[in-house]
Amino acid sequence: MRRGPPLLKDAVEPIPPGSHPHDMTDEHDIADALALLAQNGDPVSIYPASSTNVVLGRIKSVHPELPHFTFELNEGEFLPPGEATFVAWLRSSKMQFNLAYDDWVSKPGEPTLLPLDFPLRCQVLNRRASTRLETPLGIYYMASFVLNGKPYELQLYDFSAGGVGMRAPPRDTVGLHVGRKLQRVRLELGPDTVMIADLEVRLSRTFRSFLLGEQVQIGCQFTNLSPAMEEELKRLLNDLNSSRQR
Repeated sequence: MRRGPPLLKDAVEPIPPGSHPHDMTDEHDIADALALLAQNGDPVSIYPASSTNVVLGRIKSVHPELPHFTFELNEGEFLPPGEATFVAWLRSSKMQFNLAYDDWVSKPGEPTLLPLDFPLRCQVLNRRASTRLETPLGIYYMASFVLNGKPYELQLYDFSAGGVGMRAPPRDTVGLHVGRKLQRVRLELGPDTVMIADLEVRLSRTFRSFLLGEQVQIGCQFTNLSPAMEEELKRLLNDLNSSRQR
């Protein structure tokens, strides 16, 4: 069953400057990536160069033989002439590419459908620069902090030497936008380990859990880690990894 149109909360931010994405230039790889987005119905965000607004839609189909695909805009959306940047989540990586048309011509009688050529190059940024381990089942790893006078407590679902992943219902994540800096976060990493660390929100993504309903995934990167804290994180990761291999 195809999902409804993407909402503004589904918008995906472009790859930030200073990141180090890799280039995807093989036409077959690009076709596979676009086909996967179409198959999953994943939301795609478009950032026109001549506008500050984000345009939302999905990839409807990919031509089986030619380097063409069809993009489905949300009802009432349009793209101004010129270059535009397309951004989407491809599994755990962010995929981004640019296309430019003097006039984004839709299919006759179908104003929301745009026939487009493949991009010559896609940028792919893997958000998991360091190995992440999921927290063990049955043990609640938590993150607690105060932001603008409001207390937060979110469950950790994974952590690494580079950051942590948290999740909670939307009502418990209000204000946790990408780029938000969180100071003195109390991290409960196991039954007997507590760390205090500064974090920066790098990912905010809504998803639906079969058991928990609508959830927000918050990915954070550590900032200003001391050498002692880095060593403690590595030890925890090694201990958790070793226990799973027994």
